[in-house]
Order: sequence, then C-alpha cells, then structure tokens
Amino acid sequence: MILVWLGAIVVGVSLGLLGSGGSILTVPILIYMAGQSDKMAIASSLAIVGGIALFGALVNAWQGLISWRLLVLFGLPGVAGTYAGAIASGDVSGAVQLVVFAVIMGLASYSMIKPQRAASVHDADDQSLLVLVASGAGVGLVTGFVGVGGGFLLVPALVILGGLPMRGAVATSLAIVVLNSASGFYKHLGLLEAQHTTIDWQIILVFLGLGIVGSLAGNAMAQRIPQARLRTLFGWFLIVMCVTILWRNVPALI
Repeated sequence: MILVWLGAIVVGVSLGLLGSGGSILTVPILIYMAGQSDKMAIASSLAIVGGIALFGALVNAWQGLISWRLLVLFGLPGVAGTYAGAIASGDVSGAVQLVVFAVIMGLASYSMIKPQRAASVHDADDQSLLVLVASGAGVGLVTGFVGVGGGFLLVPALVILGGLPMRGAVATSLAIVVLNSASGFYKHLGLLEAQHTTIDWQIILVFLGLGIVGSLAGNAMAQRIPQARLRTLFGWFLIVMCVTILWRNVPALI
C-alpha cells in the first residue's frame, strides 16, 4: 500500500510539473499495484487525474497562465470527442486501448523533442479556427478511447498549434484535462455499471488527496526549470513510458 501512496504522489508531481503523465502512471499503478482490472483502472484514472488537474487548473488560473481562448477552442470540442471515444472503447480490450495509447504517445514525444522554431502569439492567431477545433476534438477522441486525461497530446498541440510557451501550454492543458476527464469518466462509469462493476471510491479519494499534494510540489518545480529543458524532459518522459507500456501489453495481443 505504501508503494501505491508513493505512486499517487508521483502522479500529482507529473501533472503539476508537465501538465501530463498522470494517467500514464495512474493506470499501471492501479493495475499492477492495486490489483484493478484494465477497464476499472482506466475509468478510475479519469476520475483521479481529472480531480488533481482541477486543483492544478485553479492554481494556474490564479496565476494568469491559462489561455481561455484555447480552452474554449480545444476544450469544448474535446468533450464531445471524449464521449465518442469512450463509446468506441466499449468493444475492445484494455490491452488494445493501452497499445494504441502508447503508439500515439511515441508520436507526441517526437514532436516535443525535435527542434522547433520559436512559437508566438502571432503563430496562434494565424491558425485556422477549423484546425484548432478539429485538433481539440481529435485529442478528445483519443482521450476517451484510451481512458486518459490527454495531457501528453494537449501540451504538444497547444505549443505547436496554439503558439503557447511551455508553462502556458501546461496550465491550459490541465483545464482541458478537467473537461475531457469528466466527460470520459461519465461514459466509462456507465460502461462499468452495465457490466455490474462498482468503482472503488476509497482508492480514488486516496489518490486525489496525495496527488494534490504532489501537484503543488510539481507546480513549484515547474517555475524553476527553463522552458526548453522542460519541453525536452517531457518528450523523453513520454518515450520511456511508451516503451514500458508496449513491453507490458503487446504480448497480450500476440
């Protein structure tokens, strides 16, 4: 149980520091340490990450770091996309969901590590409204299908398409994660109830409490790390988690 508690703190730190990574860590911890099934862990992770992200989003809103324009353009289409993705996930195994998740994560890591021209507010204004809305819906679709908050896709999208600096992208992604997680959890909860499965609210509350503490530490660390270094760290973090998830789940599909 101590390892589970430590894992919950790490989940919070990753969300506060990178605006992502929480679901990537939460799902394996719930499966391999808490003994939950794939489907249960995927649903629970949305509640956990959404709750921790809500706390972090409120802190970032107080600091004026959230782009409300991009929150609307990415977030609202993302809610619809997440719900649709959750519906689609009902007919596949948890292993399939995690393998798809890992592949997309690898693509996102490349976009963060490769050299990029400096983004600016002007870059964001030049983006087509349709592209921004479609991107938000696409991220939501993936979020709902694989059962995660989606920060690992949102941060690159907000940096590259939205023209936000890394800290602004992290802050805005947390607010979008709240919306997407709520939509996805609502549908996944319905899928579990149809299978006569009950959510373990006790472990969700434990993760929320310890995760919020970790998110405070992560947010403080983010203010002291240079933007470029944080971006590269984020990219390599995704690669490590991508390889780990594939290594654990591909054999189940063979």
